[in-house]
Amino acid sequence: MADTVHVIGAGLAGSECALQLAKRGISVVLHEERPSTTTPAHKTAECAELVCSNSLKSEKRATAAGALKRELKLMGSELLKIAEDTRVPAGNALAVDRELFSKAVTDAIRAQSNIELIRGEVTSLEEYLDNNTYVIVATGPLTSPSLLKDLQSRLNEEEASLLHFYDAAAPIVEAASLGFNQIFAQSRYELAGKGTKDVEGDYLNCPLNQEQYIALVEELCAAKTVIKKEFERKELFQACQPIEEIARTGIDSLRFGPLKPVGLVDPRTGKRPYAALQLRAENEARTAYNLVGFQTNLTFAEQKRIFSRIPGLEEASFMRYGVMHRNSFFDAPRLFDPTFALRDNPRLRFAGQIAGTEGYVEAIASGLYTAVNTFAAIQGLQSFLMPSTSLWGALISYATNPSTKNYQPMHVNFGLLPPLDPPIRNRRERYDAYADRAFRRVDSTVASRDDIFAFSHITSSINSRKNYSMDELLGDS
Repeated sequence: MADTVHVIGAGLAGSECALQLAKRGISVVLHEERPSTTTPAHKTAECAELVCSNSLKSEKRATAAGALKRELKLMGSELLKIAEDTRVPAGNALAVDRELFSKAVTDAIRAQSNIELIRGEVTSLEEYLDNNTYVIVATGPLTSPSLLKDLQSRLNEEEASLLHFYDAAAPIVEAASLGFNQIFAQSRYELAGKGTKDVEGDYLNCPLNQEQYIALVEELCAAKTVIKKEFERKELFQACQPIEEIARTGIDSLRFGPLKPVGLVDPRTGKRPYAALQLRAENEARTAYNLVGFQTNLTFAEQKRIFSRIPGLEEASFMRYGVMHRNSFFDAPRLFDPTFALRDNPRLRFAGQIAGTEGYVEAIASGLYTAVNTFAAIQGLQSFLMPSTSLWGALISYATNPSTKNYQPMHVNFGLLPPLDPPIRNRRERYDAYADRAFRRVDSTVASRDDIFAFSHITSSINSRKNYSMDELLGDS
């Protein structure tokens, strides 16, 4: 039996992975390069720092993101519980105070006696990959060049196995600097300032008329960028396209994308604006706001100049400018088995975005999934495989299927799921049926594996499953 598991990287995947292993009685050494070594996107030394948005996406059950969260509840995710404890208002989405969230994760790791947190860059796995050690690489898409080189040397077809894409983050502005005389609070499809019992103007909206919108598009298309078109458009991650690249695809692209005004009514005019930028709270005190969908590759000076022309942002103080960076990941279908273990060396395992999955909640799921399968391997138990009818199981099937060609990172989505029998034409009813099927299958699959999810053979006081009723999971939060 392995005495210690080394988890490299304390991001979302690595932190969830370490906590899951530790509560199962496994000794973990969690390696984190920050603060001695940092990345182009990270700003702190805390674990599980969110470097892009502070939103973990929708909680609605008829969305893929919402369904995945329910699957994680059934599997006892630690980080999802922390996210719920540090949430900020965001309509039907689960958004967190990013500072409180990462601090809470760091505190949970420090409080776990089975985890030793070591600061410092790992440049080689040589000293850890012995016959009695499992290593889980969860270093994310900004893995250091030296470790990437070491990893490539251990993989077949090393050059072809390392891929990349470009990702971008949006700016954050100080709330006190906003022009509230031009901004209105409203979540989509809710009355401004009233809303429902669950939603009450969680977003701020900066309305633009046609003239202002066209001027903004023209400015974005002509603006100076940081990365001088080293990338091809196919290398841009579709879910995080820079705002200026969307603008270049057509004059109305932003109005049907990040600046869509649907579901909004400007209380000053009683009408829907021509276009609207939404701002989402970054923290519980609402002293900072994220420009939703405005991830960008513009220079800082250009961001200040152009975004300050949006109504309500004329005097905006930018607490963080948007950035774009190149993300690296491995060709999962070629390299990894369905548990994210390296086919040629199952003691070397991967979790998170370095394995090619994409998204915050997906990274958490990846860390949990890799942890329970590493625990199973250590204990000599059968691997835990998610049903293909679940959201996470469907993404795993896509990510580790050797027949998958031209592999690109992907969020969970209903399009990956096996079809319903009989088929359902109505989209909302179809998504509801997908979610119902997923929850029931995950619930029965987890319940059948008490050796992994109850682990009473370690201590009767530990149980990873939180007590969620099926009615609660099937209901719409």
